[in-house]
Amino acid sequence: MPLATTRRAGLVDQVIEQLRDAVTQGEWPIGQRIPTEPELAGQLGVGRNTVREAVRALAHTGLLEVRQGDGTYVRATSEVSGAIRRLCGSELREVLQVRRILEVEGARLAAVSRTEEEVVELRSLLERRNAELRDGHWEDFARLDAEFHFAVVQSGHNTLLTEMYRGLTEVITASVAATSNVTPGREYLPEIGHEGLAEAIADRDADRAASEACGFLDELLARVEQDES
Repeated sequence: MPLATTRRAGLVDQVIEQLRDAVTQGEWPIGQRIPTEPELAGQLGVGRNTVREAVRALAHTGLLEVRQGDGTYVRATSEVSGAIRRLCGSELREVLQVRRILEVEGARLAAVSRTEEEVVELRSLLERRNAELRDGHWEDFARLDAEFHFAVVQSGHNTLLTEMYRGLTEVITASVAATSNVTPGREYLPEIGHEGLAEAIADRDADRAASEACGFLDELLARVEQDES
């Protein structure tokens, strides 16, 4: 994606938006060093101070990382993802609390409203998730685990709840990685399976589905709160 020359007012905000787009659209992948300040200033048609402010703002949100004497690197695909990469303590606890609120009711609704096709999809996601876990593909495991939970909520056919949950996709994926013992350098709980949740939904047992969703999140919350104390 070529960077366009900026002409209107609000230069810093415009530069921030263009740099953000370059990252989110894959022009600059995670781990890559972005062009230098003089290069960006030339491409965008703005002063180096404007570029510096934009980079500083995106570094503050976690999207970029400024390494003194080395350059600026892409740290995450979005500000949310960048912030949650540092999830720990009270921040992680709050994410899990929100997940508990949404996922327990989502599981209950799914057991009542799911279709046969959605049951098949839940089981397929679970199989793929478990395969990635066995193969040690940690990032794919976290992504598929989050996709499974989204599919559960989506199966409840409550549009507002689904859209609320969709907006937390990156946060939820990061919380899966942060609370999983498969993440290098982190160890919380033995790997938690979700077969019981999938089967409760398949059996249209709303109370059991809610209990399954509540149970594993309560385990995670208890461990995180223990680590905080």
